[in-house]
Amino acid sequence: MAQVPELTDEMIAGRRADPGAGLPDDMPPWMSRTIVVIDTFSQWTGRVVSWLTLPLMLAMVYEVVARYAFTAPTMWAYDMSRMIYGALFILGAAYALSKGVHIRSDFLYRKWSVQTQGRVDTGLYLVFYFPSMIVFLWVASKWAWKAVENAERGMDTAWMPLLGPVKSCLPIGIAFLLIQGVSELLKSVHAARAGKWPQ
Repeated sequence: MAQVPELTDEMIAGRRADPGAGLPDDMPPWMSRTIVVIDTFSQWTGRVVSWLTLPLMLAMVYEVVARYAFTAPTMWAYDMSRMIYGALFILGAAYALSKGVHIRSDFLYRKWSVQTQGRVDTGLYLVFYFPSMIVFLWVASKWAWKAVENAERGMDTAWMPLLGPVKSCLPIGIAFLLIQGVSELLKSVHAARAGKWPQ
């Protein structure tokens, strides 16, 4: 009887092992060391950033209780939830990339050979990923610096929070993505050469 894959296996991109756990023996030492260092860095940033869910949940619970139990809604909870969620999203993106859980349309990709997948990924990282991330980093850095320098405030609520801290998360998160992109590029180069994906 054929084994039917679990729904989660089909719908979630290939989750990867901890850094260094699935690297093949035939990979050059400099390449495997670089991948392990970068993936470990991304794993730790992901763990640290995940703690932002705690103040996010506390702000939301406080707002709900204050609003419905005491008829005393806050001015700050909505802004805090947006800013913390935005920071969580961009700062955790490199961790998600390192685990292979970014959304991808792979209905064609999964049918290709590993070498073809590696070649396509290598080309896409070099032609699209790195150039666009470098441009985003440059633009986001200017945007964040201007917000900090001018003490920019949010104008869509009465609380008017300072936007410099949350806007500064964008270039930091993009820098994390650029760093993790080096690891992903090396993995795709190895797949293109050896016909086997590092886990």
